[in-house]
Amino acid sequence: MTEDADEDDSVRVWLVERTYSDDEQNLIILTYATTDGRQYFRKERALTSFDDVRETTAAVWAASENLGRVRDEAERERYAAEAQRMAEKHDPDDVI
Repeated sequence: MTEDADEDDSVRVWLVERTYSDDEQNLIILTYATTDGRQYFRKERALTSFDDVRETTAAVWAASENLGRVRDEAERERYAAEAQRMAEKHDPDDVI
């Protein structure tokens, strides 16, 4: 077992992208990826008010069945570089 996997078949993924929806749903989309950039996990958060504050951590555990495959090579390389950078600079529970 590696430090990026746990006994529950979960995988540690690192924050690689934070985007905001262009529509009126007030969504924040958080994309986390493995350090090799091959898999990603996406979380959507709906902001219900201006004082709706929820912490975003540098890494999260994601069940392996909830991970998607990154098929585009350029995106895989970008995700890998950012996930590795986050892993080197931050502890998993750091608030970003």
